[in-house]
Amino acid sequence: MEKIRLLEMKSEIAAGTRGSSMGIDALRIASLNKKSNYFLRYPLQKIADRNDLLWADNPTPFGIRIEGLVEVYQNVCDSVSRTLINEEFPIVLSADHGSAGGTIAGIKKAFPDKTLGVIWIDAHGDLHSPYTSPTGNMHGMPLATALGVDNEECKVNDVKEVTLQKWNELKSIGGINPKITPDNLVFFGVRDTESPEDFLMDKYGIKNFTVAETRGKGIEHAVKEALSMLTNCDILYVSFDVDSMDPDEVSYGTGTPVKDGYRPDEVKEMIKLIIQSKKVVAFEIVEINPTLDNKCNKMAETAFKILEETTRVIEENK
Repeated sequence: MEKIRLLEMKSEIAAGTRGSSMGIDALRIASLNKKSNYFLRYPLQKIADRNDLLWADNPTPFGIRIEGLVEVYQNVCDSVSRTLINEEFPIVLSADHGSAGGTIAGIKKAFPDKTLGVIWIDAHGDLHSPYTSPTGNMHGMPLATALGVDNEECKVNDVKEVTLQKWNELKSIGGINPKITPDNLVFFGVRDTESPEDFLMDKYGIKNFTVAETRGKGIEHAVKEALSMLTNCDILYVSFDVDSMDPDEVSYGTGTPVKDGYRPDEVKEMIKLIIQSKKVVAFEIVEINPTLDNKCNKMAETAFKILEETTRVIEENK
């Protein structure tokens, strides 16, 4: 990669709470308070969102605002693929996690003949489909779109045809479906799942390094084991949801906080070791919500430190 490019996606139509669209600006405030010129060092591209739909009626309760998310996926896919084709490294700064399926689509569009592995650092599995989601919030579904799974075995919702049509469009963004296989997906820190997600994790043997397991083995050993499981992957994508961190350790400045998560230093070390494998072609950070932060801007400040360190490691490993 010749250089880093920041991609800014403020879409929050997939989340159940409002405010994550402000997360990227919260990162900017954190950089100013740290007297960092981070946002002047790298070219930045803003990707069009559909947050106007937040004021519209929702006709698809089991895939809320799914029609807008199709556009968001396509916009992210195009930007990520173009960045990679230009031999730049995309660091995607996103609002909610719902748009991450577009990032995966963009990577596969740029590298259709390469096997892609995904390392998902998150408190949640994000494996729901409209058939299984208890909320209809699309930020709980990006990995299901990348895997191309509907999980009708665990169906609980009677889904409208218009929702299914858009769902199939999401799965096919970038012209490849599926983008990844279950054996090329590894979780770190997932600890808040519903039974349909547990079913898929058991069915496909998707590995989840729990917080306790990661600490018990040690960060270095756990990452080494994860990378060995992804040996057949030509390229890797790392998605970092800040709710993977412990809210009592950091703050509650994220849409769906879950106790007993990682410490910031653990996440920082984990990401560094993954990037040092030299297979990572894209990194994403998501779900900072300053409107929910009980410690002023602590979540963004913590995430910014991780972002700066991650960027440094990326540059060292070019």
